[in-house]
Amino acid sequence: MSRTEEIAREQELVRVLYARLDELRDQARARLEDIRRRGASGTPQARSERDAFAALYEDRLAQLEGVEPGLCFGRLDLIAGDRLHVGRIGLADEGHDTLLVDWRAPAAEPFYRATPTEPYGVTRRRQLRTKGRVVIDVEDDVFDVEGLTDADRDTLGGGGALLAALGEARTGRMRDIVATIQAEQDRVIRSEPAGVLVVQGGPGTGKTAVALHRAAYLLYTHRDRLARTGVLVIGPGPTFMRYIEQVLPSLGETGVVLSTVEGLVPDVQATGTEPVEVAALKADLRMAELLERAVADRQRVPDVDVVVGFEEHELVLTPHDIATARKRARRSPHRHNRARYAFAKQLLRLLVGRLAEIDPELARERWVVRQLMSSEDFRTVVDRAWPRLSAPDFVRELLTAPVLTRIADDLLTAPERASLVRAAEAPWTAADVPLIDEAWALLGDPDEVLRAAGERRRLAADREYAREVVAASGLRGQVNADQLAQRYAGSATLGVLADRAANDPDWEFGHVIVDEAQELSPMAWRMLARRCPLRSMTVVGDIAQASAPWSARSWAEVLDPVAPDRWRVEELTVNYRTPSEVMAVAADVLAEVDPQAESPSSVRDSGERPVAFEVVDGDPAAAAASVAAVLGNQVAGGTVAVVAAEDRYGAVVAACRRRFGDAVGTGAAGLDARIAVLSVAETKGLEFDGVVLVEPAGWIAAGDRGLRDLYVALTRPTQRLAVVHTGALPGVLHRLVPAGPAYSDVPVEVRSG
Repeated sequence: MSRTEEIAREQELVRVLYARLDELRDQARARLEDIRRRGASGTPQARSERDAFAALYEDRLAQLEGVEPGLCFGRLDLIAGDRLHVGRIGLADEGHDTLLVDWRAPAAEPFYRATPTEPYGVTRRRQLRTKGRVVIDVEDDVFDVEGLTDADRDTLGGGGALLAALGEARTGRMRDIVATIQAEQDRVIRSEPAGVLVVQGGPGTGKTAVALHRAAYLLYTHRDRLARTGVLVIGPGPTFMRYIEQVLPSLGETGVVLSTVEGLVPDVQATGTEPVEVAALKADLRMAELLERAVADRQRVPDVDVVVGFEEHELVLTPHDIATARKRARRSPHRHNRARYAFAKQLLRLLVGRLAEIDPELARERWVVRQLMSSEDFRTVVDRAWPRLSAPDFVRELLTAPVLTRIADDLLTAPERASLVRAAEAPWTAADVPLIDEAWALLGDPDEVLRAAGERRRLAADREYAREVVAASGLRGQVNADQLAQRYAGSATLGVLADRAANDPDWEFGHVIVDEAQELSPMAWRMLARRCPLRSMTVVGDIAQASAPWSARSWAEVLDPVAPDRWRVEELTVNYRTPSEVMAVAADVLAEVDPQAESPSSVRDSGERPVAFEVVDGDPAAAAASVAAVLGNQVAGGTVAVVAAEDRYGAVVAACRRRFGDAVGTGAAGLDARIAVLSVAETKGLEFDGVVLVEPAGWIAAGDRGLRDLYVALTRPTQRLAVVHTGALPGVLHRLVPAGPAYSDVPVEVRSG
């Protein structure tokens, strides 16, 4: 069969698959519309049940719509004679016969693992290239060479599908790699979830893509457990989160919480900035001890007796009484705000005892305790000795000179204490968020008791409703009402669960994925450890790219404290993003950072050497804008990023906007723009077809941290790299070549090379 005939044959199968996909969408949409038409009538339980079903079909519809592009991308021909098509989700016809195998299913594993030396029972692996719903090409890897026909040879490939995918223009959003997962990546994706899996890999090795595909795989393989607990994906910043937001929906998963570390605490917006030295101090583990001391400092014993009036009596509590109550309350397993009630209970016992000494008959009356609890004197004693505290207000008060001096004299130096002091109205910074979260872990919810009472009332109502259902069904004695109520309460969809988890700082996730993990501070690691007590984590990063003062210098340094003896490392060694010409430049910088480190090997050449401009009598920011225009033409339809250090950033943004107007974007919005102007921190984890780097000497002058930033910036392009500089080109960038004729229209006076 000729190549054209093979494509037509696959096209017919793809047509059937999309017809089935459309049919399932129509069914989900019809059921959702039917549920919505019923309105908000009936009992509260009936309305909740309707909302749960609506969420279920909304999730299903989102899943079916998310997998539209590239629904089917592969085929396996097996020795046994079976033929399987592999796609983003599993599909079956109305008779439950398999039409499409989910890429995460065990049956699809040979698609990623088979090699000529270990074929996994596969005679042929076919990759389908599609555009919309049309098959445009097929490419085969044949493992039964003796059985080849002349027609078979017409479809043979050998990495062509991968290289074609790598060569496509970028869109400003990460794409899934489900059709081109390589064997070393598949091994990581399918690893068991227990413990902390560290995926170490240099730039372009697909760490982020592997981590996201691992999230989809775990949700497919361990859905029963993760449907109750959820998956959390942590990224380094809002630009990165916007970059990856479409990947999991395209793999059929919508119930995942995507967040930055700063976004994990509800209702706290980190919009402020502060000196890096202060941020580094807040990242220090001494802050955990500081906060613990501060909580203990708010559990105070008065210096004198206090009096609680009750009718005509005056009941006295001595400092010793209150100290005893405090000691017992501190032994409570609960956090500060919940333990406040244990403290109050101890005081009530003492007060009733005092009253019994005066009037034994009165002390035995039940209403006495309620009246004592509601008295203003008693509430004042409790509030002063053991106040209810909110985490943000507590941290705001902590970072004042008097408190720090009182509790941290032997923990922090005087200059350190002075640097932490902030104005009461100052906005929160990113480094403040782990402190607030640590405070929450010590304090708990100030309204926890009230919420717990409300939850008990809700569960009681569910049980009553369940008993009515059991009685009406005639199944009394056969069905347990409590079990029915629990099953009903646990019936939320992943989408609903994700919403709940995202707004609950105490939520414990079944699995946590951390990208750019080398940049997390020790205090941030404590945040994540609290959210995953099982320590089921996937941690991806590159130690060589760590640039913050608090960054990890080894995985053992950060993981031994939070997961001792429960972490392992897998390494990705192949660079799929960065062409060899660019990687050679970056490798020289990496050698300056760490002579022992090895840069990942690139799988492809671009044929284009990275170029450099020395601006002699002109504005380097304007030169950068002009070079970006040229790169934009060279990578037509692709993305271009201009990367500048902080001291040049504003000028570069202004120059690019003069040149391109509204086509320029910054931050997360830059991903949708023709030209994105970004800082190095914002580019971490991202890729662009072309990159213009402005004044690398500034990064080099910053020492080790600056060199690491430069290494990150150099490894962002998938096609072309240009560097604009004033003065002599730094020696570490000697592989850059003078710009050629393609750049002759740059309208500033420059000297090439």
